[in-house]
Amino acid sequence: MYKYIINGGYKLHGETFVSGSKNASLPILAATIISGRTTRLYNVPDIEDVKITLEILQKIGCKIKKDKNKIIINSKDACKTTIPDDLMRKLRSSVIIVGAILSRFKEAKFSYPGGCDIGARPIDLHLQNFARIGIKINENSRYIECKCDKIESKIIDLDFPSVGATENIILASILGEHEVIINNAAKEPEIEDLAKFLNKMGAKIYGAGSNIIKIIGVKYLKDVSYKIMPDRIEAGTLLIAGAITNGIIKINDVVPEHISPLLNKLCEAGCEIKTTKNSISLMANKRLNSVDIKTMPYPGFPTDMQPQIATLLALSEGSSIVTESIFENRFKYVDELARMGAKIVVEGNTAIIEGVEKFG
Repeated sequence: MYKYIINGGYKLHGETFVSGSKNASLPILAATIISGRTTRLYNVPDIEDVKITLEILQKIGCKIKKDKNKIIINSKDACKTTIPDDLMRKLRSSVIIVGAILSRFKEAKFSYPGGCDIGARPIDLHLQNFARIGIKINENSRYIECKCDKIESKIIDLDFPSVGATENIILASILGEHEVIINNAAKEPEIEDLAKFLNKMGAKIYGAGSNIIKIIGVKYLKDVSYKIMPDRIEAGTLLIAGAITNGIIKINDVVPEHISPLLNKLCEAGCEIKTTKNSISLMANKRLNSVDIKTMPYPGFPTDMQPQIATLLALSEGSSIVTESIFENRFKYVDELARMGAKIVVEGNTAIIEGVEKFG
């Protein structure tokens, strides 16, 4: 069992950098299947989710080589359309690979990712929109099979601006003679990064970063080299760590506008923040003030930063309210903070936080 041993009571001080984005890397890695050519990726984070994704790519026939700071993927000989069950269940975001396989081979077979419970499942939105662009779906108790002769031209109105569903529609729609328009598309920077990568390969994707994305199918893609964007969630986590410890830190290799909602809240709480084009400096030399937070789809406050900011607010002066509007189970960490001395009451999708001076 892995564990961290943390000796607290020290202010964080100094400079560090941000790794490549996990949430951008996974769909881009999946997209390498589509071209049947060689892709060189830089700034891919060395994390478990990436390792599992690369293992899936190898299982379907891709050749992968790691060379210093880059990963080289040759998908020419990829030919298998079934994602192994054991790997599918290790990674919930593995469903993103399905769109890429469908784009190239027009068929895919996979199990329920992450052991999804039957009922309201995260993959339902993906399957609904696959069907809208002409993909036939057959489900049984173990597997989902998707097939189509071609991707159909279609206007898709997403019920919710889901990042994963937006990415999967884009991936499935790259090759062919059609036009797919996504209304109410997710606007996250990771969507933009995926579109930039695919467009560099020769795809025709317009409007990424807005709520309307147009994909015009193309006949083929080309070799490409690409650098993954920095991880905004890692950047935000480091900044909050500095704020919690009343530290002085500088984060490099970051895009400040990607986390502007967090920066605004940290300023409101009493932090001093300075930004350049690719760096953020934070100073927190006093106990911070309470603020209220509501998570929203981008460009709102990110749900992935909600536990971190709640921990900060648990040590801030006054009462704060944190409202979670994306994931219903995002407050599971609260019991552990309470064991440390935090005063947090959860009512439905809202946490009421009364700040304490320190944890016990």
